Amino acid sequence: MNNRVEKIIDLMDKRCVEALLIKGKNNKRYIGALTGSGVYILITKEEKYQILDGRYTDEADKKTSGFINLVVPQGSYMPSIIELLKELNIKKLAIESQAMSIQEYIQLDKEDFDITLITNELGRVRSIKSKEEIELIKKACEITDEVFSEVISEIKEGMTELEVSALIQYYALKKGASGMSFEPIVASGERGAMPHGRPTTKKLKKNEAITIDFGVVYQGYQSDMTRTISIGKPPKIIQEIYDVVLNAQQSSIDAIKEGMKASDIDKIARDIIAKNGFGDYFNHGLGHGIGLGDGEVPTLNQRSEDILTEGMVMSCEPGIYISDVGGVRIEDDIVIINGKGVSLNKTSKDFIILGE
Repeated sequence: MNNRVEKIIDLMDKRCVEALLIKGKNNKRYIGALTGSGVYILITKEEKYQILDGRYTDEADKKTSGFINLVVPQGSYMPSIIELLKELNIKKLAIESQAMSIQEYIQLDKEDFDITLITNELGRVRSIKSKEEIELIKKACEITDEVFSEVISEIKEGMTELEVSALIQYYALKKGASGMSFEPIVASGERGAMPHGRPTTKKLKKNEAITIDFGVVYQGYQSDMTRTISIGKPPKIIQEIYDVVLNAQQSSIDAIKEGMKASDIDKIARDIIAKNGFGDYFNHGLGHGIGLGDGEVPTLNQRSEDILTEGMVMSCEPGIYISDVGGVRIEDDIVIINGKGVSLNKTSKDFIILGE
């Protein structure tokens, strides 16, 4: 079995279970399985099974290895899985609480399995990235840097936010990404006060700030970067909060080290923003894990209990958002290498003013 499966088996040993049933897309991708909705993975101490319907048989043969493929009629997954568990004499079973439906849980529970719910433990297994994984995330960040450079060279007054989003997605695919990490955020002017302001038909205006937040997917691994720019000189308050956010971001990046509490990194950025009088306007956590997607560890916020470890990759994205004025966010992806945080993004963080 490969190293990733061995890590999962170690987790199973810690939770005192005989098998683990995986349905979550990113956890399936992590161990090299197919990610379709009609695919379930059962890992035991001895084998790994890929339970799938006939739509996936050819793909499974060509794209996966090391699995015992169990082909079942479409829609009959749980009865087939229960039958397999009984054949293997499995009594103690772990399942993903966030991926399994209530109905699936009830079906398993009726069979008197001793069920253990796995929550974010698999995310913790995935949080320590191998050199190969770090290289893939680094490549995703390189594409992101290139896309940003191309896009800002074409941004002009009068374009809509949606046009900017379209350019981002076009250049991402053109440069080798397989897709976007999420729908790009393009928020201009007063809309910059919305941390998750999705693009609209609003036209870009001179002397307004524009927050651009996007990431790409490269061979399954994601990036996530934010820059705030403007067409012409923005209002003085925007320039002021930009400097505060940049100071908060760079100070927290400098503090990212193995052994640090994620909550302490968040506090460094939060304290700087508060000290400058904008504490009420930083209304989200400092960052999140970067990797295959949802459920990545660590979480950098005030409540996090995560401890930073060698090989973790995370975003660092402080922001200030003022209603009826606008906002600023600056974000990079940081990897811990040789005990300290290193930025994977190379895009300048100088305040870019287009048209000057």
